Amino acid sequence: MPFQLHGKKILITRGEKQAKLFSHKVRKLGGIPIEVPLLQILCKGGREEMGLLQGNEQFSWLFFTSVNGVHCFFTLLNHYGAATEEILAGSKFAAVGHKTAIELEKHGFQADFIPSVYSAETMTKEFTLSNTYTDKPILLIRGNRSRNILPDWFKEQGIPFRQMEVYETGFNFAMKDELNRQLQQNKPDIITFTSPSSVEAFMKMKETQDKTDALIACIGTTTEERAMDFGLRNLLIPDEFTIDGMLDKMGSYIEQKGEIDDE
Repeated sequence: MPFQLHGKKILITRGEKQAKLFSHKVRKLGGIPIEVPLLQILCKGGREEMGLLQGNEQFSWLFFTSVNGVHCFFTLLNHYGAATEEILAGSKFAAVGHKTAIELEKHGFQADFIPSVYSAETMTKEFTLSNTYTDKPILLIRGNRSRNILPDWFKEQGIPFRQMEVYETGFNFAMKDELNRQLQQNKPDIITFTSPSSVEAFMKMKETQDKTDALIACIGTTTEERAMDFGLRNLLIPDEFTIDGMLDKMGSYIEQKGEIDDE
């Protein structure tokens, strides 16, 4: 049986669309979700990106490092009425995690490679061990705030690759007042971060410089590192870098510490 959240107030900072699912899961586990979406995800891309796809070049692999990347990539193709099957014929697909793979399946494609830990660092290590390369380049699908772990690794290995930026992650400054109101009045028990960008947005909009007493739940080690850069402590990292992993870790922590509200 999943660990319960026992009425704890959980601040959810991810984008509005994805925050709804997170909130639903928090409620099912007996927590109180507080949605303050600090990020905005906007698909982008135009004829330049389509030119990359519609040229004569074929790609051995397409690398997707987020659900947003998959969604916005196929949104771009659909917008231009591209012949998807023809463009992607012969290509294999790498997905950073199962959620990204599931999003890929919605568009009719299966992930040929998923790392055991959902991070770019693990992708490089395990892809090296399990795959061979061809002369065809890899196409890396990414956003404007994506890190350079994969591009740098491709360069070091001498692997030919191209990059396609299909979405932008921006700060949702319209939520600044709401964020500070929730922090001061509702005082969340746990603040959740699902990307380094969500940490950056939080610190940019948070007005008080006082250290928070709340537990900080980060989806993975990269997000944890960004939180530590800002001096945040009391950090909680799941064993599996997913929302479900975060919820399990939070519930486990609450029950182990005996932090259960009186009935």
